[in-house]
Amino acid sequence: MFSKSALLTAILIAPLALAMPSPTETAKRSTCTVDSVSSASDLSDCSDVVISSFTVDDGDTVTMSFAEGATVTMTGEVTFASTTASGPLITFEGTSISFNGGGNTFNGNGADYWDGEGTDGGKAKPHPFMKIEASGSFENFIVLNTPAQAISVNNNDPLTIKDVTVNNLAGNTDSLGANTDGFDVSASDLTITSCVVENQDDCIAINSGSNIVFSNNQCSYGHGMSIGSISSGKTVSGVVFSDNTVTSSMYGTRIKVDSDATSGGVSNVTWSGNTMSGITYYGVLITQSYPDNDGTPGTDTTISDINFIGSPTDVSVESGAYRVTVDCGNCDGTWDWSELTATGGDAGTIDSEDATIEGGSY
Repeated sequence: MFSKSALLTAILIAPLALAMPSPTETAKRSTCTVDSVSSASDLSDCSDVVISSFTVDDGDTVTMSFAEGATVTMTGEVTFASTTASGPLITFEGTSISFNGGGNTFNGNGADYWDGEGTDGGKAKPHPFMKIEASGSFENFIVLNTPAQAISVNNNDPLTIKDVTVNNLAGNTDSLGANTDGFDVSASDLTITSCVVENQDDCIAINSGSNIVFSNNQCSYGHGMSIGSISSGKTVSGVVFSDNTVTSSMYGTRIKVDSDATSGGVSNVTWSGNTMSGITYYGVLITQSYPDNDGTPGTDTTISDINFIGSPTDVSVESGAYRVTVDCGNCDGTWDWSELTATGGDAGTIDSEDATIEGGSY
């Protein structure tokens, strides 16, 4: 027989016991495996995710939304069939993610699309191929043969991308690959380091954002390291290009602002310790006349605080190319170019408007 006090205690405790979840109800699944498009759809309670080999069929796209702090590893290749889907074909979302590709490949089968026209015409090309809307670290994987633009970066919190290869080298055959940008960036608090980009457009194009570091990367066959193009309302500030190598490319590095942009601007950009060689158009180009390289610049945006400092940056251009061209409609401040040396080709023209450029050899 229960005493009245014991019975009362039992009555009071019982609802609490029923309301308390069990440990298995509160814990995340320890490991989830992604081996198909459908298995990628619900990863919100997985602390560890393993991506194994699978194929994404025509018409399908993949979005992986990871739990906060998830660890993600790849053990095989993800292949994309020729598709009528629009990009991005694969999207990663999450906060404080640790993603290690283990040297594995995302294969876009770009040759199924390449026709020399890029995104300006011809066969429809899904782009971007990959979108990273996550913070944390993404490293050690290959993005192969993308139909057009490769990786779009739109993080909201600190992100590091490391040891990633964008290999669109096959697109050089018969000049069929086009608009195959390596990294298209609209982000802040971003570091891209120790990556390789072989492509037919910008190695990196920073379209908006702040506090961005691009370091120790290798770029070849494309359009070099770019800021822009900057359209109306877009700003870029606090960018460092350091210890990168650009080879066999149309441009070494450039800032390109749309001639018709009505607001926005670029400020506080630094190059240090970069090497650019085999450049066929412009070694260094700063223009507010985009899409022209050197034309009638707009005046409604501002470019300021543009510096080549720290370790020497060496630029070598081919015969017929221009070493340095500055085409300003509204530039200001004192720019320190003391660590820039540009050789070969032709000198180019300097119209820096109200900016004063000091030092350097070009």
